[in-house]
Amino acid sequence: MYSRFLQALRLDTENRNNFNARHELEERYTTLTPREREVTQGVIAGKLNKIIADELSVSTRTVEIHRAHVMEKMQAESLSALVQIATHIEQCGV
Repeated sequence: MYSRFLQALRLDTENRNNFNARHELEERYTTLTPREREVTQGVIAGKLNKIIADELSVSTRTVEIHRAHVMEKMQAESLSALVQIATHIEQCGV
């Protein structure tokens, strides 16, 4: 019986940690501007900055600036980290 209690506590702790991590990612995502979200979608789709710029009718430099802001706001240290974050957010339905 005691082991079930410990198992339940571990499961609750894991669920709370997952919830907190998901909530933190959602909070970061809400700080992105609509344009930064558009740039993010292009980046995680593997598009070059120039292609994203053409699609959004902005300069490549503007895309670079938005991309840098996204990386900073989402606290992503690399493109692969940003893709993982975006995938997780998408799965959560944000």
